[in-house]
Amino acid sequence: MTRWNTSHIPDQTGRSAVVTGANSGLGYVTARELARRGAQVVLACRNEARGGAALDRLRSEVPTAEAEFRPLDLADLASVRRFAASLDDVAGDRLDLLINNAGVMALPYRTTADGFEMQFGTNHLGHFALTGLLLPRLLATPGARVVTVSSMLHVLADLDYDDLNSERSYRRWIAYARSKSANLLFVHELSRRLAAAGSQLLAAAAHPGYAATNLQTAGVRMEGRSSAERVVELANRFIAQSPEGGALGTLCAATAPHMRPDSFIGPRAGLRGAPAKSFRAPWTRKDANGERLWAASEQLTGVRYDFS
Repeated sequence: MTRWNTSHIPDQTGRSAVVTGANSGLGYVTARELARRGAQVVLACRNEARGGAALDRLRSEVPTAEAEFRPLDLADLASVRRFAASLDDVAGDRLDLLINNAGVMALPYRTTADGFEMQFGTNHLGHFALTGLLLPRLLATPGARVVTVSSMLHVLADLDYDDLNSERSYRRWIAYARSKSANLLFVHELSRRLAAAGSQLLAAAAHPGYAATNLQTAGVRMEGRSSAERVVELANRFIAQSPEGGALGTLCAATAPHMRPDSFIGPRAGLRGAPAKSFRAPWTRKDANGERLWAASEQLTGVRYDFS
């Protein structure tokens, strides 16, 4: 994968993709580049106005794009179910790529529509439910992949299985790190279960390093901390790589030939650079942890996976 870039993306003509959080940042770049290579892309976004604006922008940048916007709020399981049901008219029964990209970071304590801590509920549980609901399509599509976007900050914390929703204690960065560890552990356990079922569906993970997106400013803006917001904006401008650079890991995991199950792809230099295999904390590879998180996720979301 030395110096892998978007020119290495294979032709995606005839393939379909769902990209969550595609209205801006990494998700938008991922959707645009897949569409540029011929994929039929669904932009799955919470905000209807922003989703529509992103679709207009994509069509202006890629006039040949086959793309559409559909509403999806990962912090509301009813919305996740509606979105999954709405795909019945997209590319028949097939789905080649599911890009679990959307996320929130370091927010003040909030809960989802279903009462889950917002970061765990959005970053992990929403995508767990979405992937399970779309699993029959993915299993029926030769060469399909699921790519879940984690973060190098996952190394800050393992999950607390006795307090998954941070009801006893909440520290925003620890909660974020735990949600990103959950993303990696989900990919590990999904890969293990797919292998046991004899499925060729590939699950992998990616991270953007440090990329300049609105993810970093959302939390401080919600609290009205204008000075902290300015510091983050300066860091985004002078330290972070562009969303185009940050999305390379996701695009590589989604399209590069010979990708291995349970891979974790990110910038070679950590914060920025061409995609390469990335370090991951050992707790994100433990089968017992994966089984425990999986059981809790099924119970919390009510979504059961059928690998048949």
